[in-house]
Amino acid sequence: MLGLATITLVLAVAGCGTMDPQSNMVAFTTQMRGTNEVPQNASAGTGSVDAVFDKKTSLLRWKVSYSGLSGPATGAHFHGPALIGANGPVVLPWKNPIASPLEGSATLTAAQAEDLIAGKWYANIHTAAFPGGEIRGQMTARY
Repeated sequence: MLGLATITLVLAVAGCGTMDPQSNMVAFTTQMRGTNEVPQNASAGTGSVDAVFDKKTSLLRWKVSYSGLSGPATGAHFHGPALIGANGPVVLPWKNPIASPLEGSATLTAAQAEDLIAGKWYANIHTAAFPGGEIRGQMTARY
């Protein structure tokens, strides 16, 4: 019986992978918090971004949700290239109005795709109280 339980566990864990690294599709996710900002802030706001990038068509699609911000979002976008702990310029703005939940898509340039896949993009939501960004999260590929 232990053998069957072990096989079941191995199959269950193997099925948890989200994307094959050799696939044309790459999934990304992040959790946005004030403590991820540079410099950090004490915002109670949180958010998440889930995205899928198609390497064949260069199309990036994303879904965002957030709550608990200090006020209405005044800006929201992807920044890069920048690693964790560094700031970068806006590379892809999100459509207005900025209200949770929101979805978007865009065709990326080759350079943008390379930076995204390398983990050099972050999602950022700005408010009047935090014009440099209230919550932020580094986009991380899920393989």
